[in-house]
Amino acid sequence: MGLYKKYLLPKIIHWTCGQNPTMRQREKVIPLAYGNVLEVGIGTGLNLGYYNSSNIDHLMGLDPSVENWKINKLNAESLGLDLSFVQASAEEIPADNNEFDSVVITYTLCSIKEPVVSLHEIRRVLKPGGQLIFCEHGIAPDRKVEKWQHIVNPYWRIISGGCNLNLNIPEVLNEGGFKIRKLDTMYLPGWKLGSFNYWGTAGIL
Repeated sequence: MGLYKKYLLPKIIHWTCGQNPTMRQREKVIPLAYGNVLEVGIGTGLNLGYYNSSNIDHLMGLDPSVENWKINKLNAESLGLDLSFVQASAEEIPADNNEFDSVVITYTLCSIKEPVVSLHEIRRVLKPGGQLIFCEHGIAPDRKVEKWQHIVNPYWRIISGGCNLNLNIPEVLNEGGFKIRKLDTMYLPGWKLGSFNYWGTAGIL
């Protein structure tokens, strides 16, 4: 399982998260980032092409997996981005208080072991008046789908690197100290248990 998680799983996640419906979701939210930006769970760099470089002073990409980052094929400099990659977990962000104007998190909360703890850390490093930009999959509004999410989730987590199908995104954001400013939801095309999306922006409570 160690070799699977280290070498094969990053490629599977890159392929899965790089499908057209998911990439269109990234296109909706990433251009909202501005100033000094932190991307939590930068993974394989799938968001890089959607940043508006003219609005970005610096982008810090955080991820616990160097193997994920090595899959990235985009050159940040050619995209006009001043980028630094930092290997670290979202539960312990190596940054000062009130350091970032924007924090971006896409398809990442589902696989963080302590999402509420991580959101408190994001809250700590976000400037007052700054914004959290998010796009995540989570708990479905339909009872039949939700029921199956709960049934499948323990098995899904084993093969997916800890991804949770049934995370209540608005609830977790609130518990993490954030107030949602704008929220949209929809099912994306594909596997219904993992396709209900939440995206928008939030500020510090």
